[in-house]
Amino acid sequence: MACFFRRSIAAQVSRVLDLPPEKLIKSISAAAVSKKRPDVDFKLFVDSVVGNGKELSRHNLQTQAQTQKLLEQLKCDAVVNEISAGPGTINFKINRELLAKTVIQQVSKDGSEYGFKSELLSSLPREKVVVEFSSPNVAKKFHVGHLRSTIIGNFIANLMQALGHEVTRINYLGDWGMQFGLLGVGFQQFGCEEKLKANPLQHLFEVYVQSNTAAEKDEDIQKAAHEFLRRLEGGDPQALAIWKNFRTLSIEEYTRIYKRLGVHFDEYSGESFYQDKSQDILKLLKSKGLLRKTEKGTGVVDLPGKREGSCATLVRSDGTSLYLTRDLAAAVDRMDKYHCERMIYVTDKSQGNHFQHLFQILKIMGYKWADGCHHIPFGLVQEMKTRRGDVLFLEDVLDEAHTRMLQNMASSETTKELEDPHDTAEKVGLAALILQDFKGPLLSDYRFDWDQALQSRGDTGVFLQYTHARLHSLEEMCGGGTSNDFNAACLQDPQAISILQHLLRYDEVLFKSLEDLQPKYIVNYLLALSHFAGVAHKTLPVKGSAAEVAQARLQLFKAARSVLNSGMKLLGIKPVKKM
Repeated sequence: MACFFRRSIAAQVSRVLDLPPEKLIKSISAAAVSKKRPDVDFKLFVDSVVGNGKELSRHNLQTQAQTQKLLEQLKCDAVVNEISAGPGTINFKINRELLAKTVIQQVSKDGSEYGFKSELLSSLPREKVVVEFSSPNVAKKFHVGHLRSTIIGNFIANLMQALGHEVTRINYLGDWGMQFGLLGVGFQQFGCEEKLKANPLQHLFEVYVQSNTAAEKDEDIQKAAHEFLRRLEGGDPQALAIWKNFRTLSIEEYTRIYKRLGVHFDEYSGESFYQDKSQDILKLLKSKGLLRKTEKGTGVVDLPGKREGSCATLVRSDGTSLYLTRDLAAAVDRMDKYHCERMIYVTDKSQGNHFQHLFQILKIMGYKWADGCHHIPFGLVQEMKTRRGDVLFLEDVLDEAHTRMLQNMASSETTKELEDPHDTAEKVGLAALILQDFKGPLLSDYRFDWDQALQSRGDTGVFLQYTHARLHSLEEMCGGGTSNDFNAACLQDPQAISILQHLLRYDEVLFKSLEDLQPKYIVNYLLALSHFAGVAHKTLPVKGSAAEVAQARLQLFKAARSVLNSGMKLLGIKPVKKM
C-alpha cells in the first residue's frame, strides 16, 4: 500500500531537510488519478515541511524557489523513477513494476483490513466509543425519517469498529411520555388484540392517531390520558403491563426491520430507564446550586454564553422531568457503565440546540468527559414517496426499493439467472437507498429520486453492486491464482495504472472519513474505483489474452473487487455476487 512508498520518499527527504521521517509522512499524499499527469503517484507539499530543517528557510525563499532547491537535492532510486516540481509540490513517480507488485500483494495480504493498517490510522489511539442512533418512538410507526439516523449511525459504528475501537451501538427509544397516555386510553376504545398481534406498529399507530384526534375534541379523553400517564409514572401494575406489552411488541417489529437493513444494536435503552435517575440528576444540580426555580415554577439551569438570560428548562411547573433531564441521566449512566472516550449522537439537525444544551450542562456539572460528546446532525429527505403516494414509513420504502429493483432486473437483458432474485433485489435496492443518501454532506437536505437512485449506470448503489458482481463473475470464470503468481510487467497499461494509483489513496480516504465522520469520501472513492474498473474491464480482457497477461490482469481485478467489497460493507451495503 501507500505506506511503503511514503516511508521510502520520507527517508530520502528527511536526509535533505534533516528532519525525522515520521514528521514528513502526513505531508506526502497519494495523488488523485489524472489523465493530464498520469506520471504523478505522490506529492510532497513543500510549505508543510520547509522552514524546520537546516537546508531551507521559509523566510528567505519563496515557495517555488524552495521547491526548486529541494528538487535539485533529491535523486531517483529503485523505488522512485521520476521526480518533478509542481506548484508548491514535489511530485514522485513510482517504479511501475514495483507499484503493481506492492499494491496487489498488500491488498491480497490485508484483505478487508487493507487501508486500516496504514501508519496514518494504525498510530491513532484505540478508544471505547458509544454510538446512539436510530432511536424511534415506541408504539409509533417506524417513520422514513429514521432511515437516515439508522444508516448514518451504522456507518459510523462500522468505521470505528474497523479501526479497532471498542464500539457499543445503542438504540435509545422514545418509550415514555404522553403518547403512552393516549395509547393506554385509546386502546380500550379503538384497539384490537388480533390486529395488534398481526401488525403491532401499524395498529398502534392507527390507535394513536384516532386517540389523538379524539383528545383534541374531547377534554375528558385528554384528562384520562394524563391520568394514565400519572399511573404509569407512579408504577401502577396494570398501566405498566400495558406499556411493557406495547414496548416489547414494538421492539420485536423494529428488530425485524433492522435485520432487513443489516443493522444490529448492543443495547436497547430508552427514556423509561431514566425516569428515576433523572431525579438524581436534579438533586445533584440543586446541591451544586445550578438549578433555580423561575416565577412560573419551572426548574432551569443558566447556560454560559453571550446571550444574557440564556437557560435550559429541566423541570416542568408540576415537578415532572423533561426529555433533556432524562438525556443528562442517560449520558452520566453510560459513562459510568462503559467508561468511553467518545459518545456520539446521530439525529436530525433540528435537535442541534438540544445537544448543545446537553453538553453545556454536563460541562457545568464538572464532567470533563463531556468534551468527548459529539452530535452528528443530518438534513431531511424530501419527496420520498411510494407510487401510491402514501405516508412514508420505513418498511414501505424498503418494499418499494425491493419491488422496483425486481422489476428492473426482470426487464434487463444483462440480468443473470439467480438462485434467489428476491434476496438480490433486497440487497441492491438497499444499496441504492444508502448511496443516494451518502453522496453529499450529511447536513444537507436532499430531494429523493427513485428513478435516479435505481439507475444501473452513473453514480448509484446499483452501479456499485453491478461492478462488484461483474468482477466476482470474472474471478469465478477465470479461476484464482495467488497474488504472488503474476508478472507485474504485464500491468503497464494506462487503465491498469489508474486502478493501482487509486488503490494507493484508500488509507487517506479512510482517514478523511474518520476526521469528520462523513461517508461521502468513501462513496466518491468507491464510485471512482468502479468507473476505473469498468473501463479496464472493457480494454484489458482476461479471457483470450496470453496466460501471463491474463493472470496479471486477473490479480488486478481481484484487488479492485476486494477494496470495493470492503468499502461497501463499511457503508452498510451487502455486496452481491451475481445480478
